[in-house]
Amino acid sequence: MIASDRYIDAIRRRRALSLPGYRTLAEEGFDGDYVSPIQMTSGNLSGPMIISKDWLDAPSANANRAILTQQGYLPGNPYNRVIDKVLDLVGLTRADIYITPVFALLTATRSSVIPMKDKRASFEAVGQYELMGRRPIACGTDAASVLRGFGIDHIETIHPSARGLTFDDRAARIAKALEAA
Repeated sequence: MIASDRYIDAIRRRRALSLPGYRTLAEEGFDGDYVSPIQMTSGNLSGPMIISKDWLDAPSANANRAILTQQGYLPGNPYNRVIDKVLDLVGLTRADIYITPVFALLTATRSSVIPMKDKRASFEAVGQYELMGRRPIACGTDAASVLRGFGIDHIETIHPSARGLTFDDRAARIAKALEAA
């Protein structure tokens, strides 16, 4: 199966995924030809893969619908500001990389704690089909613990929104992981 076929399969699997207590992209009007809307700008199927916890919560996605339907991400939020710094440090653009969440549904509130069983169910149903032979960079403990649980070789680093460090410090750590991928 070639990468594009695998990706189409991952999209199909994301569309079929439903778990109690969470909203799907389709239910919130964000369905598209991607696993996660961030792949509208960061969806290179052969590029380095960055995996973090989730895309967004339903209220934030709906409040920022105009920009998200165009770009798939919020340029001003800390996560994306750090990712942009990472890309500057390593000389890449968003079009050169692939970003995805381990959890492919939308939570009801911002910064929700997603039980491990739900993260695992989502990754098993969808995320594992996005790997396509790549060694992912797990940004944060949520992504790393899911990948470890599935026995997937990965590089662990901090989450771009981690507190206690400057954006530049976070970006330097993630850039180092990206260079090792």
